[in-house]
Amino acid sequence: MSESNIGLFSGQQNNNRIRLRTMILLRWVAIVGQIAAISVAQQLYNLQLELGLCYMAIGVSVIGNLIAIFVFPENKRLTEFENFMMVMFDLLQLSMLLYLTGGLNNPFALLVLGPVTVAANVMGMRSTLIIGATAIIMVTLLAQVHLPLRTDQGFILRVPELFVFGNWIAIIIAVIFMSAYSQRINAEIRSMSDALAATHMALSREQKLTDLGGVVAAAAHELGTPLATIKLTSAELIEELDDRPELRDDAALIREQADRCRDILRDMGRAGKNDLHLRKAPLSTVVNEAAEPHTTRGKYVHFDEGPAEGGGLQQPTILRKPEIIHGLRNLIQNAVDFSRANVWVETAWTDDTITVRITDDGRGYPPQMLGRIGDPFVRRRRTESDRKTRPEYEGMGLGLFIAKTLLERTGAELSFANGSDPLGTKTTPVERRGAIVVVKWPRDQIDAVSGKNALPIGLNQHFEI
Repeated sequence: MSESNIGLFSGQQNNNRIRLRTMILLRWVAIVGQIAAISVAQQLYNLQLELGLCYMAIGVSVIGNLIAIFVFPENKRLTEFENFMMVMFDLLQLSMLLYLTGGLNNPFALLVLGPVTVAANVMGMRSTLIIGATAIIMVTLLAQVHLPLRTDQGFILRVPELFVFGNWIAIIIAVIFMSAYSQRINAEIRSMSDALAATHMALSREQKLTDLGGVVAAAAHELGTPLATIKLTSAELIEELDDRPELRDDAALIREQADRCRDILRDMGRAGKNDLHLRKAPLSTVVNEAAEPHTTRGKYVHFDEGPAEGGGLQQPTILRKPEIIHGLRNLIQNAVDFSRANVWVETAWTDDTITVRITDDGRGYPPQMLGRIGDPFVRRRRTESDRKTRPEYEGMGLGLFIAKTLLERTGAELSFANGSDPLGTKTTPVERRGAIVVVKWPRDQIDAVSGKNALPIGLNQHFEI
């Protein structure tokens, strides 16, 4: 099979391919059902059928299954084109049987929907359209051209023309509806699955970075004492080796390198302390850490913090979860991406809630997309001004979906809106007319000092000098 043929019908990723074993099993079920229907029609109702032709049509399916079993490995996954050919074969074989057994006068004509449904669930749009169009053509031909059903006395069994027309219309409508419905549902399932996989990857990356920060902080903590000892000893040697300049230079080099090791460890672990401290931090620290990668991208990020009405003056210490950091980071990145020059990140708290509010001075969310914010792989047609402003941007909504999913896992509620600053409490040189995101937690969900998620302080470490 040529690569061009495979590419012609490619609409699915490789990981969506169906197994050959599944298609073989479905075909065996169809074969058994066809044999049973013909046997009952002949033995119980004495219908006169073209048994030779009927069994020949069924035999072709049997031969095709046997070839597939013995030629191909059991775990083979079908390509788009291979799957298309198998489903097309089943549709044509079923149409041949219906032609031999009364066409649309046969109540089993509804089984034409089977191959169409399979195509819509496992194939791309192009293959599904071809299968659906073929099914409609076959049903239209069967309504006019077919061998009649006869009893053993020679009477022809047929339904009124009005019912044949009704069956034809019903099957066509069902083909179109089932194809569109199955395609839409499976496309959403696949996009949601891909988006969730991306979310798990982002969370895993953030967790690894957090763990790495803990390792570096622990290394800096453990190496602090020996480095201090080396520095102290080398300083004493420098004083005692004034009369031996060559050895004094070596001692000075040792001290210099010890200072260098200290600086390297401090730079690597500047965001970390010990493991217990890595698990919690003041609210402003977590928000600043989330925003840090986007504060040097040419936009000014303003930070504002303070208690809301009914809140204490001391800011809360919250759980330093990777979900919170990565989720807020994605929201701030989105604000920086679409702002003109300014982004405001405001934190507020009360005795019951903790709120982070992110506002920018950009154009805001497209009004028609507000109800779909948080859905993965959402595209909208870009205007010419959008392309000129940000030619490199091809947003699909995945970042907002990841942020929303991660933050909701921590108990947060997110709301998205457009407009100027509704609080009106501060005078700013630039109107806050862009997008607004409000992230709100029940305080007991992320508070690390009190409540169900409070963390222990831990025991003091013993240092030996």
